[in-house]
Amino acid sequence: MTTRPTNQQATDTDQPPTPATAEGRVARAALKMPQAVTVGDLAALMRMGPIDVIKQLMRAGRMLAINDVIEYETASMIARSFGFPVEPLAETDQAPGSVVISSEGEDAEQLQPRPPVVTILGHVDHGKTTLLDAIRKTNVVAGEAGGITQHIAAYQVTHGDRSITFLDTPGHEAFTEMRARGARVTDVAVLVVAADDGVMPQTVEAIDHVKAAKVPIIAVVNKVDRPNADQERVKRQLSEHDLLVEEWGGDVIAVPVSALKGEGIDDLLDNILIVAEVGELKANPAREAKGVVIEARMDKSKGAVATVLVQTGTLKVGDNVVAGGVRGRVKAMLNDKGERVREAGPSVPIEILGLGGLPEAGQAIEVTQDDKSARQMAEEWEREQSEAGRVNGVSLEDIHAKIESGEVKALDLIVKTDVQGSIDAVRSALYALKTEETRVNLIHIATGSVTESDVMLAVASKAIIIGFNIGPQQGARSLASQEGVDIRSYEVIYNLIDDIEMALKGLIAPVVEDVVEGYATVRAIFSVGRHMKAAGVYVNDGHISRRAEIHVMRNGQRIFAGPSASLKHFKDDVRELNAGLEGGLILEGFHDFQEGDVLEAHVSSQPE
Repeated sequence: MTTRPTNQQATDTDQPPTPATAEGRVARAALKMPQAVTVGDLAALMRMGPIDVIKQLMRAGRMLAINDVIEYETASMIARSFGFPVEPLAETDQAPGSVVISSEGEDAEQLQPRPPVVTILGHVDHGKTTLLDAIRKTNVVAGEAGGITQHIAAYQVTHGDRSITFLDTPGHEAFTEMRARGARVTDVAVLVVAADDGVMPQTVEAIDHVKAAKVPIIAVVNKVDRPNADQERVKRQLSEHDLLVEEWGGDVIAVPVSALKGEGIDDLLDNILIVAEVGELKANPAREAKGVVIEARMDKSKGAVATVLVQTGTLKVGDNVVAGGVRGRVKAMLNDKGERVREAGPSVPIEILGLGGLPEAGQAIEVTQDDKSARQMAEEWEREQSEAGRVNGVSLEDIHAKIESGEVKALDLIVKTDVQGSIDAVRSALYALKTEETRVNLIHIATGSVTESDVMLAVASKAIIIGFNIGPQQGARSLASQEGVDIRSYEVIYNLIDDIEMALKGLIAPVVEDVVEGYATVRAIFSVGRHMKAAGVYVNDGHISRRAEIHVMRNGQRIFAGPSASLKHFKDDVRELNAGLEGGLILEGFHDFQEGDVLEAHVSSQPE
């Protein structure tokens, strides 16, 4: 069976190639070949069976399976052997670049090079914290060891005669949360992968989050000193996620390190500076400062303390500042060593004292002329937030309107499925909807429930969340409602495809939405007949009504969905049970309750 390409760009040919066989040799359109492609995807590009491609690879001395990745040179050789001319796929809208405050419109003579801002991401236990510590220790000289205990969410190191700023964030969730709030701070993302463990699910999430931000990536292969380290396996796994290292013909720098032993750190810093140099990072230190809040906390002795990354201009003690609805005057500034400083320029992380409250992480901060201006800006921000209701997301109906008006050409989706086997089916079906004018862009696709991290990624990327045979976690549902993110759940793939196809055509009409009215927990089970059982329930949130369809959830998985046959409060039949009440529930067609089961009450409603 021929599989469709997993790389959307791999199907971007001007016209479909002529169907081919191993024996046929006819004139064919040029294939636009990516830098890495799976055997199955190559077969699909040529509209051939993968067996023919595997046989040709065997003739060339390569024993590969359908899901193995091959580099451009090998793929083009195989394509040419079947009579296809080949062209390298041009990198267009995926070109990496800086995503900090733009310097456009600035006086070119006042622009000066600034340090790059780096975020380190990766799977838990792959050595992110150890790597950060190793980088800091290489910059601590004798007598300054105490400075390394100073906790600050961002800090600067010196390598040679140049500086690099590192953001010490908890992970890709924080990285995306800042982007969701409008913060654009990272110039380079360092992806840490353990050589003895390889690419893990959280690594894949980090890759998808960084790709969505369109930030250059440097891959750090950590723990290369381990006996079972396998760097080639890591590179191969990265290529499967469209991260092709330089030695394989790609543009991703891979640096082997041992963070525990401090080996390879200088090489990593050298490469960060090379990537920064290509990006030509500049800012104007002579203007009024603008930056972003990395984190904020309340200190018993200092009051509100905010860690700020200055992005342009120079922040000085005494400046009046505003960050969203919070304003104040900079009374003091501390660097990452805990030393007091009088000013901080572009890309410099700093702790500031003097704010009247705690701003949100990712909130922009800027200098104003005086306290009156700061107060007016804070009041205006609060008024705008109140009017907007913090609705940041988009819906399929929004996308349809924007496609009709020509505002957007791609539909960004985050897809979660119940099992791994569903991923390929859903991905192939969605990519098949591509037209000359519009296409589907999969920001992230994985198995498991829709999480709060997925919702924040959707906010940051203006994406729609699709659940296939899976629903959102309760916290994710609440966050999606707060942020205005559209979560759609499907059990039949044809319904999913129909909705997406209508959105792409700009023809989607308002649909009936599935709304969760409330949640209850089964606390006891009672026999009410020979073969019938009732659940004694406690309503945790919202309400449970007779009109609702009840979904029985066990260990995060839905095991039944159907109407209720009876709903009681004590001995009385009731139409609904509200939060905080206990009652009895009988479902039509289901009696296999267990204590701890979660009951979700679903109703259908027409969106306004």
